[in-house]
Order: sequence, then structure tokens, then C-alpha cells
Amino acid sequence: MNIYLNIEDSVRELDSKLLLAVLAASRNHDVIISDQESIIKGLERKLLTPGIFHTKSLTPGKMKIIKHSKIIDTGCKITSIDEEGGLVDYGYERMIKLRYSAKTINQASAVFAWGPEDYKTLKKFFPNYSKKIHMTGSPRVDLWRPNFFTYWNNNFKKLNKPFLLIPSNFAAGLSMMPFYDRIEMRKKRGYFERQPEYLQTLIQWESEQFKLISHFIEAIKHLAHKNKNYNIIVRPHPGENVETWKILLDKIPNVKVIRDDGASMWIKNAFAILHNGCTTAIEASFFKKPIISYIPFKAYHSKKLANDLGQKVTSLNELKKEIDNIFFNNLEKKKQKKLNQPFPKIIVKKIFVDQKEIAAKKMINVWENISNNSLSKSNNWFLFKCNLKIMKFNGILGRLLKKDGKNNNNFKFPSFEREKILFKIEELKKILEIKQKLNCDFLSDRTLLIKRK
Repeated sequence: MNIYLNIEDSVRELDSKLLLAVLAASRNHDVIISDQESIIKGLERKLLTPGIFHTKSLTPGKMKIIKHSKIIDTGCKITSIDEEGGLVDYGYERMIKLRYSAKTINQASAVFAWGPEDYKTLKKFFPNYSKKIHMTGSPRVDLWRPNFFTYWNNNFKKLNKPFLLIPSNFAAGLSMMPFYDRIEMRKKRGYFERQPEYLQTLIQWESEQFKLISHFIEAIKHLAHKNKNYNIIVRPHPGENVETWKILLDKIPNVKVIRDDGASMWIKNAFAILHNGCTTAIEASFFKKPIISYIPFKAYHSKKLANDLGQKVTSLNELKKEIDNIFFNNLEKKKQKKLNQPFPKIIVKKIFVDQKEIAAKKMINVWENISNNSLSKSNNWFLFKCNLKIMKFNGILGRLLKKDGKNNNNFKFPSFEREKILFKIEELKKILEIKQKLNCDFLSDRTLLIKRK
């Protein structure tokens, strides 16, 4: 079977897609991990034969519906798990209104749910398609489980000091995209049609985010100047401009701005997490890390669920005291006790974890059940690779002819780091006890083929 895994945001999605690909390839499937454009053009030009096209969402924008129609016309079957997850808010109905419709559910052959809440809500809103909806859990969550802890340890280069991790989730004023472009994008995707009040909510939310940015910069300065025992790692959201953060935090001692690799690696190796409204609070709960939710003012559009997972603090003095308590206490004994503690009920509602079988295996089982012979035809990988080179050349030529001065680098999906990816694949094989030999062929700087030898 051919499996095409589309990546939009590599720091968020790459590791889980590698997990899916390694498992699927060990079961004799050919797997492509690539950007959406490369896969779709390969299918439309008949350089790729039909397969499972797995995408990050079923958002009912007009352009997405058209794209999915074209993919289906090539003979592919579409499946999806929403990578946003709706994890930081209570309830799932708002996510349904913004990111699903009967039309996009109809286009999909399978929809995967993170846990009981989205599974039940999807079935309630789309009863006619209930058989398509599967509560598998997410492969991203697989990588938060204890048997994958070595994956994050072995991929991590130790720093000279322990560190406090501050994952940023303030996209607004720090976004790589100007406000106009973000509004235009949402308009094209139909967000304002599906939820008329969304524009006003977005404006209010962004104004609160600017205020939060100011408070967090103040907090970072306060903590950095008051201690020499640990570093502070600020990890920008994938949509944020790293260089802007570096300017804002310039010359503050013991502070580094780093967005390398997945968030899980940094969470696993931090001594504590300081955040406001960030999904990393949920990840940190799996890694049994201390979580501090800094809430310096009352926000009307806060991510309440994420903040409820942490120890809430509201002032700079309280913040420093809480972090010092965590840092200077004997954490090793506490960690051993914490590993056996049950998850908070709010996480159990959001995330399904089957102790007997990981989510990635469940998803591959579904793919195998909906597959047929037409999805297993051989591909001419040489021709596809040549087409990718032509696409890259045409892209470079097009940018030179436009001379618009714009930076066209894909900041969400930079070029693969080959050695790092090959190392990760070997680590996954060890953890999963995969004995089969796999071929890993980089067909382009953003396209990876993994299959059995």
C-alpha cells in the first residue's frame, strides 16, 4: 500500500510522521513524508499511483475542498487527524464549527480522534458518518509515553546547566505572517462565514496576546537577573518569528531562544515548564514535569484547560518563589512517585491512551482495512524524484523572475536534516523492536521515502 503523509509544520508533526512511516514500512508499505504540493502534483501528473493521503485537518475552506476532490479523483483515499487537537480548551464544539463540515467528512475515508471528547462530539455532529470516525489516539501522544522517553533523551545534546522551558504561544505580535495575511487566510478558509463572531474574537484575543508578551518579557528578565543556577530556554511557537524573540530578549543573561526539533525533546529534558495557554502543558503532564501557569492578568480569551494543569501564579515574586522551590527541592525522589500517578480527569477526556497498542498501530490497522489493490500499485520513484527536481528549479526561477524581494523560505517546513532523521529512525526501530531492514531515500530536501528493503 502507498501511504502519503503530508506535513505542514515539521517541528510539530515530523516525529509522529516518522513513527507512522517506520511502523508502516515495517509492514511492507511504501511511505512518503513530504509537503502537500509535492504529493498532489505527483498524483495529478500520474507520477505517483493512488494510495492513502493522510492530512492534518478537514477544515472546510473552498480551496481545501477542491484540493481534496482532486486527490480523490486520482484514486486516493483521504484520512485525517486534526493536528490542532482542540486540547487547550474545554469542550470540542467550537473546533467542530471551525474545522469540520459534512462535506469534508464525506470526502474522508477515515477520521481519527485524539480521545473520548472529540470522538463523541464528532459522532454527535455527524451521525451519518459515524462509521468513519475512529478513536485511535494520536501518534504524537505515543511519543509522550514512557517507553519512548529514550527517544527524546538520545536526541538531546545536554546543556551546561539545567533549564526552565518557556514555550511561547503568543503568535499575535510575533507571527511570521502580518495581521492582514492572517485575516485574509482565515477569510479564504471560510472561518468568518462559519462563525461570524470569530473576527471580533480574534482581534480581542490578539490584543490580549500583546499584553501577555509584555508580561512574559518582564518575567524572563526578572528570573534571569535573580539567578545564576539555571538557564531559561524560550521556545517560540512554530508560527512565531524567532528573530523577533531574539531582539526582545537581547543581552538578558542565561536566556536562549531555540526552536530546534520537537517540543517534546525540550519538555522531557527541562526541570520545569512555565507557560500560559500552551499545549505543552498537556505534554508536560505525560512527562510528569512541574508546570507553572503564569497568569499576570485576567484574560477573557485564555486557554483555560491548559492553564488549569499548572500551578497558577500571578505575580513576579510568587513566580520566582515557585520556580526556586521546584529547582532546589530534591526532584529525583518526587519523580519516581509521580510516574505512577493517574492523569488528571481533564486529560483523560481529551486523550485516549491504550496501554496494549499505540495509536500509530491503530491508524495503520484502519488504513489496511480500507485499502484495496488499486492503492498498492508500484511507483516509479526515479521519475517522481526527477519531477521534484524540476519543481524545485521552476520555483527558484519563478522567484528570480518576480524579483519581489520576499523571503519565500518555508519557515514551517525547512529542509530535512538527513543525519538527524536517520538517527531518529534507528532509535524508533530499537524502541519498536523492528527487525526488518528499511530503505530511507531522500528524494528531495523535503521529501522522504521509507520502505522495506
